[in-house]
This record gives sequence, C-alpha cells and structure tokens, in this order.
Amino acid sequence: MYYVEKVIEVAMAHRLTLDYGSPCTGLHGHNALVTVCCRSRELDANGMVVDFAEVKRIVKESLDHRCANDVVPFNPTAENLARWLCGRIPKCYKVSIRESEHNVATYEVDE
Repeated sequence: MYYVEKVIEVAMAHRLTLDYGSPCTGLHGHNALVTVCCRSRELDANGMVVDFAEVKRIVKESLDHRCANDVVPFNPTAENLARWLCGRIPKCYKVSIRESEHNVATYEVDE
C-alpha cells in the first residue's frame, strides 16, 4: 500500500448552529491546516497515488477565503468539513482540520 499526505493552509470562516450558547455561533475565522491522507495499492501511470497539486487545488477551491456556510448545506463544524473534503478527493481515506493550535478534528473512512 502506498500512502501520501498533503498539508494545506486555508483561511476560512464559518458560523455554527449549536444547541447551547457559544461564541462559535457568530461568524468567525480560522487559519486552518488541512491534512489530507490518500492511499492506493497501485500507482497511476505517473507513478503517483494522487497528484499533490490536485489535492491542494480541491482543498483551496473548496474552503480557502470562503465562508463554509456558503459552500456546504450542513452545519460546517470541523468534523463535518473533514468528512465532506474526504469525499471530494480521489483516494482519500483521512482528513484532519486543525482550526487552532489545540483544536483538531479528523474524519477517517471506516473500512
């Protein structure tokens, strides 16, 4: 099995819908680090699992300098965004979103 990992920084904003009081229900931003993990049993014709540039393009176009609430039809928690991104990237099995130094959410495909 081959594994690749790409880390992309994005400047994104969101506001959360929560059933309790929280400052996160107001619009706020993050300089987040998105870590994308992909795998494949075989390499493509170029000798790659997936092109790092393609992974970066997908993540940047999806979230960078965007308000996540305007992009996705669900509550844009880091957990939900990680799952959503994982489904958009070829051969991806895990995405982590580090919203701040101490807050990381990860989604991993359960196989």
